[in-house]
Amino acid sequence: MDKKAIFRNKAKKELSKIRVNNYKRDKLLIAQLINYINKSKIKDIMLFIPLKTEPNISPLIKLLREKGYNVYVPFIKGDTFKLVKYRLPLKIKKFGIKEPNNSYRYIKSIDLAIVPLLGIDKTNRRIGFGKGMYDRFYSKNGRYIKRTIFLQRDIYYTKELITNSYDISADYIFANSVKFIDI
Repeated sequence: MDKKAIFRNKAKKELSKIRVNNYKRDKLLIAQLINYINKSKIKDIMLFIPLKTEPNISPLIKLLREKGYNVYVPFIKGDTFKLVKYRLPLKIKKFGIKEPNNSYRYIKSIDLAIVPLLGIDKTNRRIGFGKGMYDRFYSKNGRYIKRTIFLQRDIYYTKELITNSYDISADYIFANSVKFIDI
């Protein structure tokens, strides 16, 4: 097993243990995001529909839609995804991910992408959950994304270089805490 896989396994194990105060912690993250969004000239936002181990940003999605922002979320296509406008109803799809229906609308650019992650290494590049979907999406569409924020309740960090050149990086990282993992 390579170092990235070892790190990912340890971080997933730690992440699965967190059950206390997630509501409060998610509320703090959402407040940070709202503050950032309100200070920025943003109209088109890429978000994610959260899994149980990710911050519940559903209240943020609802608020942004009510305020007239264009909210886009991933729609899985093979080993990557495309962006579709967030709309109800959501259906449970591959990997237990909720998605709106497919859309054939072309999205020209994204002002802000908020991306979930598991951890980062010393280069601050993303270590995700192991499917590589965000890396493939960014390799094709990254030039159309103006800013990226990584988001997680607890970000796991290693001082070693374990990411690859194609792993994405962010302009900002929002988290409640950083936890170190030795590999």
